[in-house]
Amino acid sequence: MKHLETKEQGRYLYCVAKNNEQTSLGKIGIDNNEVYTIPNNGLTAVVHNCKAEPYDSKEEKKVKNWVRAHQNVIEKAQEKFETVLPLSFDTIINGKNADKEVINWLQADRERLERNLEKIKGKEEYGIHLIWEPRIMENVLSRRKEEIKNLVKDAEEVSKGKAYFIKQKIKKQLKQELEKLADEKIRQFYAGIKKHCVEIKVEKSKKIEREKEMLMNLSCLVEKDKAKELGKELDTINKLDGFSVRFTGPWPPYSFVS
Repeated sequence: MKHLETKEQGRYLYCVAKNNEQTSLGKIGIDNNEVYTIPNNGLTAVVHNCKAEPYDSKEEKKVKNWVRAHQNVIEKAQEKFETVLPLSFDTIINGKNADKEVINWLQADRERLERNLEKIKGKEEYGIHLIWEPRIMENVLSRRKEEIKNLVKDAEEVSKGKAYFIKQKIKKQLKQELEKLADEKIRQFYAGIKKHCVEIKVEKSKKIEREKEMLMNLSCLVEKDKAKELGKELDTINKLDGFSVRFTGPWPPYSFVS
């Protein structure tokens, strides 16, 4: 008699927590799937049943909804378990007995998972964009720097031909001074922010709206009781002429776990 092979199954992974309880979190998952836990020896994986294939679509709206649902489950799990190790969107474990495969993974990766859970315990992630407006800072420098002030005055008193060359000199001088000022402010702001963080990751700067530039893009791991102090530090920067801050979070600490 020929035995039919069991079809491969999938378990979509949201996060891992320290817990030994097998429970349901309800139909809060992607596409309203029921989310439940698979515990093993003090660790529990938060999952839903799925096909043994990735979530993939050409519809941007659908993908955004999936990502939002993924994030929502992690936030709900965080409320229940306090500390959770978030996993990236579309992390799926496959197998003929997918629950068993999840347990095998928890066992095989236990040391790393526990180390990361301990690292982020009582902490949250915040995103910080430090932004400045070079045009405003050029005006400030033009008023403060004596050499530039004198060149501006000279340009007003000579012929158009000579004024052109003086203006080019002013432009070059302002560029150099702006670079020096940016470097100085980056070091100053970073030092102030670092006092309130357990760890900082410097991310790639992003393009933003016209007339503004991003000085720094930071992901910060912060102890929950230090978030207010960090907020005050950022308020001080935000009040400076020509500077602004975008402060987002708290988020599960994606950037600080491997």
